[in-house]
Amino acid sequence: MGGGPHARRISFGGLSGPHARDLLLLVGVLFVTFSMQFLPGLAFVPELMRLSSSVWQQGMIWQLVTYPAAGWGGPSIWFLVGLLIFYMFANDLRWALGRQRFWNLLWMSAGAAALVACVVQVLIQAAGGAGTAAFVLMQGQQMLLAIVIAGFALIRRDATIMLFFVLPIKARWFIWIEIAFAWVGFLRYGDLAGFLGICTAIGAVFALLRPGRTRGLMREMRLRYERWTVKQKLNRGRRRFRVVPGGKKPKDDDRVRRGPWVN
Repeated sequence: MGGGPHARRISFGGLSGPHARDLLLLVGVLFVTFSMQFLPGLAFVPELMRLSSSVWQQGMIWQLVTYPAAGWGGPSIWFLVGLLIFYMFANDLRWALGRQRFWNLLWMSAGAAALVACVVQVLIQAAGGAGTAAFVLMQGQQMLLAIVIAGFALIRRDATIMLFFVLPIKARWFIWIEIAFAWVGFLRYGDLAGFLGICTAIGAVFALLRPGRTRGLMREMRLRYERWTVKQKLNRGRRRFRVVPGGKKPKDDDRVRRGPWVN
């Protein structure tokens, strides 16, 4: 894995290693936009950045890529804790992948998640769903955190992370843990679009960081589908044959005697 002299580190050193200025700038943008939502006259800035139904209703397509940079949440200490956790994972991932791969990972995963979430929300609204809590699970630093945790779990599979700063967990399990957290969020808010957006982002991270494995999985799925299709065709063919019950039991004289045969 490329990315400079720190690419081979296997410990979780998000705060102990060198700090990337572009990543610090992103954290600063998250904090500033988070603060703007509580300031009169400035709240419209993060609102214009966040993902909403305005994407397809008013053509605000920039929200597909700007929403992760708009800080999200209430005025709580947990926002700062979330920023700290994001930076710890992101800083390690940034040095492991290099600047270009890291930023491509962020915007491509977030963009794919936004597209899927918008399509899901359009379908929900077309079916008469309320959709009042749309996208709450994937706004701002929540999406960024899901992406960097998934990336860290893929490239640092055997690293040990202290979950909640108490429980030692192998990094490879964090993908399933964050999916479980997203599911609980869905149960709380009913945000199906946001939940599927998080899952899409995680899948995009896997596809970008493990392209060979992704192609193998896609090939396996295709082969399974082809086998299933062939099996269904064979079953339909068998149903066309009808078993006709035989008549009376043949007498001994009616049976065909065995050879020898003379031609």
